[in-house]
Amino acid sequence: MNKDLTVGKPQTVLWQFCLPLLGSILFQQLYNIADSLVAGKFIGENALAAVGNAYEITLIFIAFAFGCNIGCSVVVSRHFGARRYSDLRTAVSTTFISVGVLCAVLIGAGLLLLTPMLRLINTPESLMDDCRLYLIIYLLGLPFLFYYNVATGIFSAMGDSRTPFIFLAISSTANILVDILFVSAFRMGVAGVAWATFLCQGVSCVLAMLYVRRRLRALPDDGPHRRFSLAALRSIVHIAVPSTFQQSFVSVGNIIIQSVINGYGPSVIAGYAAAIKLNNLVITSFTQLGNGMSNYTSQNLGAGRTERIREGFTAGLRMVFALCVPVIALYFLFPRGPIGLFMEEASAEAMKTGVNFLRIVSPFYLVVSIKLIADGMLRGAGRMREFMIDTFTDLILRVGLCIVFSSLFGVIGIWCAWPVGWAIGTALSALFCLRYMKSLR
Repeated sequence: MNKDLTVGKPQTVLWQFCLPLLGSILFQQLYNIADSLVAGKFIGENALAAVGNAYEITLIFIAFAFGCNIGCSVVVSRHFGARRYSDLRTAVSTTFISVGVLCAVLIGAGLLLLTPMLRLINTPESLMDDCRLYLIIYLLGLPFLFYYNVATGIFSAMGDSRTPFIFLAISSTANILVDILFVSAFRMGVAGVAWATFLCQGVSCVLAMLYVRRRLRALPDDGPHRRFSLAALRSIVHIAVPSTFQQSFVSVGNIIIQSVINGYGPSVIAGYAAAIKLNNLVITSFTQLGNGMSNYTSQNLGAGRTERIREGFTAGLRMVFALCVPVIALYFLFPRGPIGLFMEEASAEAMKTGVNFLRIVSPFYLVVSIKLIADGMLRGAGRMREFMIDTFTDLILRVGLCIVFSSLFGVIGIWCAWPVGWAIGTALSALFCLRYMKSLR
């Protein structure tokens, strides 16, 4: 059901809109968490390390899908708020065509550069074959990943956060069951984990696209629309490219960090693989709340309701802080439980690695959550220059300090780089956001 985000009390509107988004991203993350969980529980520590190592490369492709999602979503929400439905349909059609071309390019490049990328991050030879196999299957499923992300962006742009949640709840649950079936019953190893994700994400994508088509037909007809428009593409690219660069550079930064971690051996890699999945679950969830703020900001700008944007920012902070506290308590006080989910018989070194990471990083979720909500507002307002500055500052500091601290303090030093980068990036993001809100007066 479409929802107008330009009316109603901002706090109530954001909670109602963002909670299903949060549920959606939690289930989306279950795809990757399920892969690592099943690999660690049913195959072994090396399989967990291989899937975790491959995951850092998959983040590059996820970054492009995320950019397409945000670019389409912000433009569509602006048209939806302004009631320009023919322009909305043009933006959607243009996105679909462009995504098809982009997928073909990325699949080709990925297959050609797969082995060099794995060697670039110092993947141990004992993990190489499993990493390569997992990633080949993953690349074949890229169209499912991209079109599903675009579909969810369209739903969100029109104020519907429940439909993506329902699709993901069903498909993610099915993914866990198929993961276990392929690995434990069919003995397919790491390939079974990858094929399970391919199958379940494919079904979700097809259903979501059919439902998008139905939803677009239900909108009022205010004139003909074009199947492809360069003007629409430019508007989408204006948002999508910086968002993609942001996520891509974050992914490249993570790959550099992974290459440093790989020098410490399979047990540390496995511990980090478990901990980083838990960390990414939180960060990606907060990013999704930021995406909700982007849709809220964009719809209200399209409708000329700029006074609601400041109220929405405050409401967004209250919402994300309320969600931070229980997560921090779990990760800081009881980290062994979540880490243990990924390993049947964790080595002492693997468990220690995961526990140390969570205890050092998790208290700073309160800090980074401010940045992600502020970034969401900046994206929705089209303030991409400021968005890029604070994001790259965070990333460059985090990667640089990871290398420096690793040489000084060992593996513990790597984990300390996260809080420093987050703190400085958040200060910049908050400053840019406050400056933008003052300009609305």
